Amino acid sequence: MKKILLIRFSSIGDIVLTTPIIRTLKKQTGCELHVLTKKKYSQLFFGNPSVSHIYAFEKSPDECMVALLKENFDVIIDLQKNFRALKVKRHLGVTSYSFPKLNMRKWLLVNTSINQMPDLHLVDRYFMAVKELGVTNDNLGLDFFIPEKEEVNPLEIASSLSNGYIAMVIGGQHLTKIFLPEKAAELISRLALPVVLLGGPEDKQRGDEMIRLSQHAKMLNTCGTLSLNQSASFVRQAKLVITNDTGLMHIAAAFSKPILSIWGNTVPEFGMYPYMPGKEHMFEIAQVAGLSCRPCSKLGFSKCPKKHFKCMRDQDIDRMVEQSARLLDQSTKLTD
Repeated sequence: MKKILLIRFSSIGDIVLTTPIIRTLKKQTGCELHVLTKKKYSQLFFGNPSVSHIYAFEKSPDECMVALLKENFDVIIDLQKNFRALKVKRHLGVTSYSFPKLNMRKWLLVNTSINQMPDLHLVDRYFMAVKELGVTNDNLGLDFFIPEKEEVNPLEIASSLSNGYIAMVIGGQHLTKIFLPEKAAELISRLALPVVLLGGPEDKQRGDEMIRLSQHAKMLNTCGTLSLNQSASFVRQAKLVITNDTGLMHIAAAFSKPILSIWGNTVPEFGMYPYMPGKEHMFEIAQVAGLSCRPCSKLGFSKCPKKHFKCMRDQDIDRMVEQSARLLDQSTKLTD
């Protein structure tokens, strides 16, 4: 049995996107699979039956090096592909495989609007790292495992959710990837179902503003009150997930939820849209097409470099309402 080390340090979405690789590596090779990640993200691997051991560090992978050397790994699968991952590979000195990160092509798209990005999801590029091991995509999508103790019963929190609800993920790592509160409130006011707002403590004020601006009678701001797994539980039970391009979007895809994915300064062409093989009809993209300044970054900024923020300010609410209705119809068909 081969012993394999998989490297992915961060972040929530990127780690969730590694789960098809983890599942197929285990099933198709029978390997003993270990992972190396940052401690703050290690919980994302908890409960995954394909993972034998998790090595987690606070500041540097060097913290785990002595333990890693003792394992005598046969192969390293590097899904991080940065200097720190390279240092780990050199230290361990075993065969390693990685994937095309396409940073130059991303740079071209951001800085020249020349799009040479392949029509491939990041997951499909991840699979290039395991090709030499004979591992192929099983097209079963993403995995996410919620510990039973962190499952949430929405009705215990609000009885108004008894006939279903829409989960809206309002946070994000960068402000230019976050839907404007006034636009979100406009959308929410036209939705029939109750809306549960999801995010971290830093998103609570934004959620309160949405409630104040919206005319929607049934809204619940959970921002800052739930763990990631509890938020994921709300996502899993929602009839529709409306979300910025963030980690919970990929968790929603893992549960095959209908998703309205809202894009600001970044673009789906980077390959990070909801990954739902064979279920592409289950998600819709909301974006402002034709902006010469977009994408302005492969990640995001704390404010719009052009100061107009048209990529979010000009989102078409009428179209988003139509997209939401179509996706809710899909959700109804799934539960019938």
